[in-house]
Parts: sequence; structure tokens; C-alpha cells
Amino acid sequence: MSEKITAMIEEIKGLTVLELSELVHALEEEFGVSAAAMAAPAAAAGPAVEEKTEFDVVLTGFDAAAKIKVIKVVREITGQGLAEAKATVENAPSTLKEAISKDDAEALKKQIEEVGGKVELK
Repeated sequence: MSEKITAMIEEIKGLTVLELSELVHALEEEFGVSAAAMAAPAAAAGPAVEEKTEFDVVLTGFDAAAKIKVIKVVREITGQGLAEAKATVENAPSTLKEAISKDDAEALKKQIEEVGGKVELK
């Protein structure tokens, strides 16, 4: 970097926020450009957000009156025995299934919520 540019950078470092704002506006007027217009393409060119393809089904709670129904559905989903399924439900939040497709996760969520369970997809 040239000495001239290094000196300008050092000078800019010493400015207050108000002075920096005034400098930006003066440069925009002088050169007929907008700092916002330059920042927008850089933000748009950022990494694309990948759509999540795998979900975890987490039992977060249940309606106390529907506890037995929820335990039955949890047994069905997980293949656990009665004691294990009861412990899973009582110890909510509990992960029931991991890394399954969105459609399968939505189906399980619906199945559990129909009997009184509360489910979260992560």
C-alpha cells in the first residue's frame, strides 16, 4: 500500500462517528455515488443459506390428561418398551427421532400432537 493511502487510513481512524458520517455524505455528493448501493451487492453475494433437510423430533411436553395416549404413540414411534417410553415422556424434552426427512418429521409431529403431546422440530 502506498504511503499516501496509509496516511489517509490513519487520518480516518482518528475521526469521530459524526465526522465519518459527514465524510461519507461528502464523498457521495462529490462523486455521485451511494455507499449503500455498494454494500447491497456484497451482502447479496454472501453464501447461500442451505435449506435444512434433516430434522430431529423432540417431545417438549404433554397434556397431563393425555399422558397414556402420548406414551402409546412414543412407544409406536421409537419401538421402546412401556417403561422406556414412559420415562421418555416424563423426562421431556426428549429427542424421539434424529436426522429424518421434513415430511416424516411433520407426520410424527402431527401424530403426537393429535393425542396431546407438544413437539418441536429441530
